[in-house]
Amino acid sequence: MVRNAPLADELEEIGDLLELQDANPFRVRAWRNAARTVADLERSVASMVEAGEDLTDLPGVGKDIAAQLEARVQGASMPALLEAREAVPAGLLDVVRVPGVGPKKARALWKELGVESLDALEAAAREGRIEDLKGFGAKTQTRIEQGVEQVRRFQARRRRADAEADVDDLLRVLRAVPGVERCEVAGSYRRGRDTVGDVDLLVVADDPAGAMAALRDHPSVERVIGSGEEKTSVLLTDGLQVDLRVVEAAAFGAAWLYFTGSKAHNVRLRGRAQDRDARLNEYGLWTADGDTRIAGASEGEVYAALDLSFVPPELREDRGEVERAERGTLPDLVTVDDVRADLHAHTDWSDGQADLETMLRAAADRGLEVLAITDHGPTLRMTGGLDRDALLRQADAIDAARDVAPGLTVLRGVETDVLEDGRLDLDDELLAGLDVVVASVHTHLALDAAAQTERILRAVRHPAVNVLGHPTGRLINRREGMAFDLHAVVEAAAEHGVALEINAHPARLDLDDGAARAAVAAGAKIAVNTDAHATTDLDLLRHGIVQARRAGLEADDVVNTWSTARLRAFLAKETVGTDRG
Repeated sequence: MVRNAPLADELEEIGDLLELQDANPFRVRAWRNAARTVADLERSVASMVEAGEDLTDLPGVGKDIAAQLEARVQGASMPALLEAREAVPAGLLDVVRVPGVGPKKARALWKELGVESLDALEAAAREGRIEDLKGFGAKTQTRIEQGVEQVRRFQARRRRADAEADVDDLLRVLRAVPGVERCEVAGSYRRGRDTVGDVDLLVVADDPAGAMAALRDHPSVERVIGSGEEKTSVLLTDGLQVDLRVVEAAAFGAAWLYFTGSKAHNVRLRGRAQDRDARLNEYGLWTADGDTRIAGASEGEVYAALDLSFVPPELREDRGEVERAERGTLPDLVTVDDVRADLHAHTDWSDGQADLETMLRAAADRGLEVLAITDHGPTLRMTGGLDRDALLRQADAIDAARDVAPGLTVLRGVETDVLEDGRLDLDDELLAGLDVVVASVHTHLALDAAAQTERILRAVRHPAVNVLGHPTGRLINRREGMAFDLHAVVEAAAEHGVALEINAHPARLDLDDGAARAAVAAGAKIAVNTDAHATTDLDLLRHGIVQARRAGLEADDVVNTWSTARLRAFLAKETVGTDRG
C-alpha cells in the first residue's frame, strides 16, 4: 500500500518541476496545496480509494489531482509526474534544493549554463561561471558552492516525521505477531532528533523467527539486506533502512537503553558502571566478573542501579543530564497535554486550506482553550496575504464566528512579515489593536550576520510583537538557518516580552533544541505553535513538543501552556508571575 508521505513528495515534485518550466504560478500552487493536504491527512489516501471515497472532498484536491492519486495508489505512476519529468532533467531537483538557488535561478542555470545536476552546478561555481549571470553575482556563487555540500550532507538523513508512518505501521504489525511480547523503537528516532539515518526496532518474542518473517514479508519492504536468528535488516520502498533485533526479556531494558543512545550518553553510563566495579552493555548491568546480572529488564532498573533518576530519551545527549539525574534535578518535561493554546494558525483568508469556522471547530475538538488566527500580512503576495482593510474585515468575521466553538477563546492576530530593514509590513496602529502579532522573516535570508541581527532586533523591539515566528528560517534538509547573533536576539526577546517560537511543522522545528535551551537559560519564553494551514496541521503539535523536550523545557517555559488569563497578560505585555493558574 502506498503511504501518504511518498504521495505528498510526488505532488510536491510536480510543483517543483512545473516551476522549473516557468508554469503558471496558480497551477504550481495547486499541486503544492494538494501535497500539503495529503501529507497532513490522518487517513491513508490508499484506504480512501479502496473504500470508493471521493478524493475531491479533500481540500485543494480537484478532479485532475484526484485522478493522479487514484492511479498512483492502484500501482501506476502519476501521468502528470511522468510528463513533468520528461520536460526537465532529473538532477535539477537537487539543484533547486541548494540554498540561494530555487526554481527560478535553477531554470536560468539550466538554460544558460547547461547545469543539470549538483556536480555540474559545483563545477560551474568553482570555474567562476555563475557570477556573471544576471541576478547572481560573486556572493551568490560562493553561497551556491557551499550549498552543494550542504545538500549532499542532508541526503544522508531524513526528517524524523517522514519516518513516523513507517515506524507506527511496523510497530503495529510486529506487535500483532503471535508470540511477540513487546516491540519498541530505539535510536535517534526515539530520542526525537530532527532527522534519522535508519530505524532500530527491538522485540521480545517466544518465536523470533515469526517476528523476522513478519518484517521480511511486510509490503513496504523492497529488499532484505540480511536476516538471521537475532537480527534482520531491510530496506523499505521509500529508502529507509530498518534493523530489527530480538532480545531476551531479562535484558530488554539494557538493550533499549543501549540502542537508543546517544553514544555519548552510553559512554557516560558505562564509565559510571566501572566506577561501581560493574560492567554495562546491551545485555545488562553486570558484576565486574560478568557472572551476575545486576539489572537489565527495564531502563529504570539500570538507572536506579547506577544511582540515577530515570533520564527521558529526549535528554540523552550528554549535555549535563547525567549530573542532573544524580542530583535528582532533571526537568519535569512539557507534554502535549500541557498545551492550552496555539498562537500561530492560518485560514483560507490567506494561504490556509480551511475556512475560519472550520479551524475554530477543529481547535475546540482537540481540546484547545485558545486559538490565534494569524493569517499572513500583505508582503507575501503568493500567500494571498491581508492588507489593512482585509484584516479589519477578518476581525469582524472572527467576532461573528466566536459562537461556533463555545469555550474556545479566539484571538485576532496576524503573521506580519519582517522587511529587509526590520520594519513590519503593517502599520503600528493596526498591529497595536490585535491580540497577537507573530513577526516572521520569509525573505532576504542571506543578509550578512550583522545586518540580519539588526533587522531581527528591530522587529523584536517593536511594542506590538508577541512572537518571533520560526526564528532562524531553516527548512530541515533543504536550507540552514539565517546567520545572526542568537544571544542578542534572545536577550532582546526576554527584555521586551517576546516569545521565541518552536514551529512544530516537521519541515521547520525552528527553533532547534539547542537554541531553545539557550533562549530559556537567558530568560526568554518559548511558544510551541503549529503554524497550521489546515485542520490536520493542528496535530503537528507533538513534533514541536518533542523538540521542546529535547531542549529540556518545562511547561512554565512555554507560554501556550499557561492559563488564558496569564497568557493574555503576557500578550498585553503586562507583568506576570510564575503561577500557572
